[in-house]
Amino acid sequence: MSETLAAVRAETTKLRGLRGTQISLLLFAAVSVLIAALDGWSAKNALESDNPSLRSDFTPEQAGLDGILYGQLALIVFGVLVVTSEYTSGMIRVSLLAVPRRGRLYAAKMGVTALAAVAVSVPVTVVGYLVTQAALGSHGASLGASGVPRALAGAVVYLTLMCLFAAGIAAIARNAVVPLAVLLPMVLAGTHILSLIGATKEMARYFPDQAGNELLTVRSPHTAFGFTVLLAWTVAALGWGWARQRRWDS
Repeated sequence: MSETLAAVRAETTKLRGLRGTQISLLLFAAVSVLIAALDGWSAKNALESDNPSLRSDFTPEQAGLDGILYGQLALIVFGVLVVTSEYTSGMIRVSLLAVPRRGRLYAAKMGVTALAAVAVSVPVTVVGYLVTQAALGSHGASLGASGVPRALAGAVVYLTLMCLFAAGIAAIARNAVVPLAVLLPMVLAGTHILSLIGATKEMARYFPDQAGNELLTVRSPHTAFGFTVLLAWTVAALGWGWARQRRWDS
């Protein structure tokens, strides 16, 4: 147990010393809250002017969770950098000498990554929601509105699992280029486009981000499905990343 705690402390120290990961976490918070404010402000103007451009399924409760869908891009970058920074710098050899048991090293790194994702996701998700409602003014909804607490909790789970999924893909690739080139376009637009095409609409539901979106959809009837699919993708990525580290890092 003491060796595991030592590995966790070491990974925490590494995380604090990486400028790229700190910047990505700050960007996650800044982008999420900024988009939340802009969404609330633009929706308020649209509602008060009867602007037809406002989407037909708009609800203030759901609008409060839209900001993190953009901010999550920075959190994905964070998950990738946590893993690949050691390969880029060559520090992975030093880490393996300090913690020869690769399973312990890998578990400590992923554990610290998950804790950091949770620690930043909780306040950003809540603040983003409240900022949107404040911007909506009289059109806003409360934090305790029906379905909102569950969606907020689901958003934290979603963000954490997506961050770990990105870290697992990074462990498989062992460089930042491949996972970022695949994950960022996928989350930004790729799977959304597939979900709009009749031939691929059903398939798109099984992509991690599309399935995970059910977790932060207020009053979604498919929360369990979304969680199961996203968790399966995350476990598979982490498992493959562990297998690759065990086999090739020496």
